[in-house]
Amino acid sequence: MAGKNRLSGWLRGRTDSASGSAHRYAEGSARPARESRGSRARDARQALATAHRDELITAAAAAGLPVAPAAYPDGYGCSCDRIGCPIPGLHPVSLAWQTQASTEPERVGQWLRTQPLANFITATGINHDVLDVPDEAGRLALERLTADAATLGPVASQGDDRLLFFTATRIAVDEDEWWPCELDCHPETADEHPGIRWHCRGSYVLLPPARLPSGGVLSWLDGHGPDLPLPDPLPVLDILSDACAQFGYESETETVAWGR
Repeated sequence: MAGKNRLSGWLRGRTDSASGSAHRYAEGSARPARESRGSRARDARQALATAHRDELITAAAAAGLPVAPAAYPDGYGCSCDRIGCPIPGLHPVSLAWQTQASTEPERVGQWLRTQPLANFITATGINHDVLDVPDEAGRLALERLTADAATLGPVASQGDDRLLFFTATRIAVDEDEWWPCELDCHPETADEHPGIRWHCRGSYVLLPPARLPSGGVLSWLDGHGPDLPLPDPLPVLDILSDACAQFGYESETETVAWGR
């Protein structure tokens, strides 16, 4: 168990160091007074995460999250060849990303070496799922989730908009037993799910430290790195649903097929 939280502890230590560096920088420069200490720490953490891209992606793959290269924001557009890309930096490089996604160290290492600017996605519904909720609801649920070891798992922040809760996948070994859910979300249908999104078979999410078009960066929450065990999705969903309801997000969990 001592090794389980190694990366989470590393992230926490790096964040503390980055926060201190940001504070020292602020004392010796002419940054605007209105800039908060929190924003300085966030900027330092994001810069640090980007600098350690290879380490973070390698750790995610080692934890069993299948990864594949993704496009990245390029100026005001996208690094892909599509003119007027509607989701710059938010999609895989290859249309075959579902079969391409891998945890093999040699393959992941080759991608990192040959695509030094690439973001990375992880394909869901293979080894894990992701429950994706508005940031404010996710923050409310975090305290309850972390108080219960059974629901403690990896959590990533997607800028200031969404929190991504990584869980075990609900897909059965037998594909014929897969059961659909009203919350199932695919990249092209994300806007249809302003509350809870359940990324399962055929979907993906970006992995830290992916750069976002807004200028933000995905980051693992302190103590919630990918080395934590994946919790069962249903208890996590229950807690997230309650939190979303408190903020007025309509929940469709009553229509979820809980059985197979």
